[in-house]
Amino acid sequence: MRGPPVTRDGGVLREATRAPSAVLLGTARRRPPLFPRVERLGLAVVTTSPGSAPENADTPARSGAGQRGPRPARLTPRTIAGYATGSVGTGGFATLPGLVLLVYLTDALAVPAAVAGLIVTGAKVWDVLIDPFIGYASDRDEARTGSRRRLMMIGALALPVLFALTFAVPAAAGPTAAGIWVLVAFLLSATAFSLFQVPYIALPAEIAPTYDDRTRLLAWRVAALALAILLFGAGGPALRGDGDTLAGYLRMGVVAGIVIGVGLLVATRVAPRRSPLPLPPDDDVHAASAWLAAAREAVGTLRRSRPFRMLLATFLLQALATGLMLAGAAYVAPYVLGDPGAVSLLFAALVAPALLCMPLWTRLARRGKDRAFVVASVLFAAATLSMTGLVWAPGAWVYAPTAIAGVAYAGMQALPLAMLPDVIEHDAATHGAGRGGAFGGVWTAGETTGMALGAALLSGVLALTGYVSTTAGTQVDQPTEAVAGIAVAFSLLPAALVAVSLVPLLRYRLRREDLGRGGLDGGRRPHDDGARA
Repeated sequence: MRGPPVTRDGGVLREATRAPSAVLLGTARRRPPLFPRVERLGLAVVTTSPGSAPENADTPARSGAGQRGPRPARLTPRTIAGYATGSVGTGGFATLPGLVLLVYLTDALAVPAAVAGLIVTGAKVWDVLIDPFIGYASDRDEARTGSRRRLMMIGALALPVLFALTFAVPAAAGPTAAGIWVLVAFLLSATAFSLFQVPYIALPAEIAPTYDDRTRLLAWRVAALALAILLFGAGGPALRGDGDTLAGYLRMGVVAGIVIGVGLLVATRVAPRRSPLPLPPDDDVHAASAWLAAAREAVGTLRRSRPFRMLLATFLLQALATGLMLAGAAYVAPYVLGDPGAVSLLFAALVAPALLCMPLWTRLARRGKDRAFVVASVLFAAATLSMTGLVWAPGAWVYAPTAIAGVAYAGMQALPLAMLPDVIEHDAATHGAGRGGAFGGVWTAGETTGMALGAALLSGVLALTGYVSTTAGTQVDQPTEAVAGIAVAFSLLPAALVAVSLVPLLRYRLRREDLGRGGLDGGRRPHDDGARA
């Protein structure tokens, strides 16, 4: 029987089974390509010296490895610090718009609550649509250049300017013009953020060599994230000042944008540089074909990986819960607690315990990340449920359950982010390496969806309960129903969402011993049928 094709020097020539976002060596049997022009980009030549044995095709591929040498032998403190610094920027962008954008629209620009919710959600829907494409582009760029830095750098440089523009609405603009301004500027800001965030999420599977290293890396990242939440959650309103003035919002946007940009630029340097993959000269792909290929990759990640589906569903529901509370804090402080400055105290009560308890979740994760994640989720649901008392007896007592929620929040952020690289590695062992960007794109889209729907859900509650929108500097008395709705949206609704998230979380089955073998999803490892023949 004829063996595999060989090169002049005796090396084995293998054809990749998909586009460069999934360069997978092996399998002579393959289905006809759905996108032939894109599929041609996935050719790779693997050579061996004359007389040497070809690479063992049954060896599970690792994400980002296999074609260009092994991952780093160890995780250095410099790498940890650089990667964690990125979360100062990502945490700032996730926190500040979630906290102030809706109230900026309703209380400074007089945009009706329902319309304001549509504006915030509309920009996020665009984000969801482009994230898989950015994931595909990141994988393709990494294959072509050997690094994910280029897209990260573009996003890091563009975001500060676009973020400041979001809060630079001219004073003469009416509600309609102001709403359009914010929609366009925030849409562009979200695009720049995704250019950084999607490849950033794919990096742990490439820079952290072991199961425990990824837990350690992501624990420091979430510690930085918690610090960013405190910095931007308390510092943003302080920069804005009292009275919701347009000048205050602009000052906040400029300063926060600079800090976000610095954090992103530092993290960009952590992206590893490796040898590019050999690609054929006719690698020009039309945008439509590339987008379809990216969508196909995104759907493929969900279809192939049951652990990813369960983890993503859990994280999406919990992002919805935290997005709802984040947007609600700016309303709870002035209307429920009667003190606009209380928003800084709420963030301090949430974040300080999160920082202190991060080592606890790292230790618990060694006994099983998914089990620790369940504990964190149950604790958070119980703490937020107890806050329902704000409806009848608002007061300073709310800071105690907020602190308990902060302990749980640290685990709810660190653990799923540490589990995602495990999912990527498991998929690489089962279906081939090179899909980190695709997973990052779908993950970012899910997180964005959850945060956007949280703000949309709050705006719906405000509209249903008769909340009155105002312009900057104007004070109004809100209806009793609106105040009660704000309290419920900050307590009972998040508790219910996190409780529901336990359903997919309890169906997550990936364990430490499953990494490196392909039996969990019923898939087989890639191999070279021609070589075996």
